[in-house]
Amino acid sequence: MGHLISILHVILLAMTFIGLKNHVTIIPPLLIHVGRDGWISVLMAALFLLPWLFVPSYLHKKTNQENLMELLKQTLGKRMANMLLVGFGLILIILAAFTMREVLQWINATFLTETPVFILLIIYTVLCILLACTNIQTIVIANAFTLFGVVVFGFFVAITNLQVKDYNLLRPFFEHGYEPVLKGMIYPASGFVEIILFLFIQHKIHGKMRTIHYVIIIGILTSLTLGPYIGAISEFGPVEAASQRYPAYEEWGLVSIGRYIEHLDFLSIYQWLTGVFIRVGFILYIVTLLFNIERKTKKIWTRIFPFFFITCFALILIDDQTFTNIKGNYVLPITFYLLFLISLILTFIISKRRELP
Repeated sequence: MGHLISILHVILLAMTFIGLKNHVTIIPPLLIHVGRDGWISVLMAALFLLPWLFVPSYLHKKTNQENLMELLKQTLGKRMANMLLVGFGLILIILAAFTMREVLQWINATFLTETPVFILLIIYTVLCILLACTNIQTIVIANAFTLFGVVVFGFFVAITNLQVKDYNLLRPFFEHGYEPVLKGMIYPASGFVEIILFLFIQHKIHGKMRTIHYVIIIGILTSLTLGPYIGAISEFGPVEAASQRYPAYEEWGLVSIGRYIEHLDFLSIYQWLTGVFIRVGFILYIVTLLFNIERKTKKIWTRIFPFFFITCFALILIDDQTFTNIKGNYVLPITFYLLFLISLILTFIISKRRELP
């Protein structure tokens, strides 16, 4: 039972690995499909998922926070359980690859325009795999150190840009009716539902995960989504914000202190790179648990690295506009439906297990 982490570590980890997605990834498609009312979609998605939070809490309680992978093998049989776990692991690798592709797209379009994307891919893939080769305690410690700077810079850009924000741009409410708002709920929900991944590290958590802990996580993630979204609308307007590829980054371009301090957008590099480092590294670490190769460095490099690298490379070959469309129209909605379905499947399996004599 070594290398246990606290519930506080879980909350901080959620702020980074899910927060990056809700803070950066979902905002462009939400702006495109919903516009100025997207912030209402965020609130409604959070409220809609509140009852669902009893699902992970129920699973924690019914399994007594034991190793979920071992419980599945005991219930379904080793072969069936391994097929299920490997399939889910492949889904997570693809999810991590899309995150990697997005950050490489951003780096290449903003700061390192002359650097070959392939070189960036090699460097950052190796770093994330190295993190996945460690243990959960190392990951949460790295996250705790890096998250402090991310939060400080986040408050800095939000407060500094108050001078250029016009909250009147958030009105009129429900400009195009209720339908776009309801359809837009799928985007923030695709991030919120990722908290189900904590089930796979539940045996490494010291203390009982309860519904209130997930409510706190949802509350934090909601604020992390609303901040840059409302900021983009109030600073650029709904039309201009929707036309931007990286609204959260563009907000850094407006930061100025007095007359002589400007061009502080380089601070966003730290936010993005540390966020992706923790998110991808943690997701790949979960894959090592699913494949039963935790801390088996050689197997991680031979089984996970090739598929992850090839998937990232394949996504790099897709042009930026097509990738953006695929992400917004397919990947985010499918992510929500898949993870939501997986939570229900796990609930069914664990419930049946408890009925066995």
